[in-house]
Amino acid sequence: MANAIGMVEFTSIARGIYAADQMVKISEVEIVTASTTCPGKYIAIVHGDVAAVEDSVHIGEKVAGEYWVDSIIIPNVHPQVFPAITGSTMPERVQAIGIMESFSMSTMVIAADAILKSAELEPLELRLGNGLGGKAFFTFTGDVAAVETGAEAGRNIAEEKGLLVNAEVIPSPSDRLIPSLF
Repeated sequence: MANAIGMVEFTSIARGIYAADQMVKISEVEIVTASTTCPGKYIAIVHGDVAAVEDSVHIGEKVAGEYWVDSIIIPNVHPQVFPAITGSTMPERVQAIGIMESFSMSTMVIAADAILKSAELEPLELRLGNGLGGKAFFTFTGDVAAVETGAEAGRNIAEEKGLLVNAEVIPSPSDRLIPSLF
């Protein structure tokens, strides 16, 4: 069962691709995404059982060498983190909207997991670095109280790491804004 997620971030695209290959060869994990990100970095995100993800991330760190930036492992990750990363979420109804923005892709994945676990929320998108100068953001929806709870949970994580850019809550978003979020 894919209940853990791991991510390794690299400063070299070539080494990142090589490491991603090694990461999936060393253990039974699947790639959630492996791609370039701004500014000229590469990330490899895998999921699988906890032990397999740990093995995969450790080999990614080892192979990265001097090109390693950061890595994370989240055991028992919220299941909605995966579709948020791939942009395949479409809630039936958008109520209030929360937007969390971080200077770090890894921090944003950790914060998104905490946000989704904090209240009854649905993810909209978890964007990692692409077209963002290396930053990341997470958008999510639910009722106003849930979105405020989620925003606070994410804000606490990003502030603790010193990587919070901003967090906003839109209690009643315009129907004209919602299509631009998908």
